[in-house]
Amino acid sequence: MSKVSASDKIDGVFIVEPTIHGDQRGLFIETYRREWFPNGREMIQGNRSNKQVGALVGLHYHMHQSDYWYTPVGTIRVVLHDLREGGPTDGATQMIEISGENHKGVYIPPGVAHGFSALTEVVMTYLVDGYYNPADELGVAWNDPAIGADWGVTDPIMSGRDRTNPMRCDLAIGRRPYWPMRT
Repeated sequence: MSKVSASDKIDGVFIVEPTIHGDQRGLFIETYRREWFPNGREMIQGNRSNKQVGALVGLHYHMHQSDYWYTPVGTIRVVLHDLREGGPTDGATQMIEISGENHKGVYIPPGVAHGFSALTEVVMTYLVDGYYNPADELGVAWNDPAIGADWGVTDPIMSGRDRTNPMRCDLAIGRRPYWPMRT
């Protein structure tokens, strides 16, 4: 039976350590079950991201969308930061390594900023519970000292958009999540 644990740092985040079944033919791993996440909605879209060593994505956040991340190949360092104003873990930052070796997955609720750095060449898959909506694709600075993230890379390869996200203290009114939110 897979182990699903609530984060001890950020409310509504869940870390999955799936049961691995294997024999001489290889492995079988159940990577996602809807029932693992209390109050979560049905995931309606699956995506894949291939990144080279040193790539950094984020920090992004959504007001309405949850994500579930799994990395079957390579290793990523996931950075999470709770932006939900007034919530019990507002301002908390957490880093988790997920990989094709440890097979962990991570569920990220709305209002939690999320990003990752590729510590190796990676293939990451992620499920979302809402279709892409540019109005719900928000960002905060990856290198904000108030977030205090250790990305594990020294010279990140990033998109222009991710390089220009605002600092947490500069998020526009109405663009910062509030508590309580759907988890």
